[in-house]
Amino acid sequence: MEVGFVTTKGQLVIPSKMRKKFGIKPGTRVNFFEENDGIKIVPLTSEIIKSNKGFMKTGGKLLKALMEEKKKEREL
Repeated sequence: MEVGFVTTKGQLVIPSKMRKKFGIKPGTRVNFFEENDGIKIVPLTSEIIKSNKGFMKTGGKLLKALMEEKKKEREL
């Protein structure tokens, strides 16, 4: 188990071993998730983004449906 700390500015310091392991560099964005027993921190590294690329592909159907809905709203 690694231990980090929170600065007086509310910044979380992640131990270097963890930063290296998960590819966290200065400027890396992270997501925070509430869990029943604490907080889960997930770095948004380029590898994570690439691995999730296209998981919501709809072939443009979703965008088309949204545009049609907006068109109907304007006609009202």
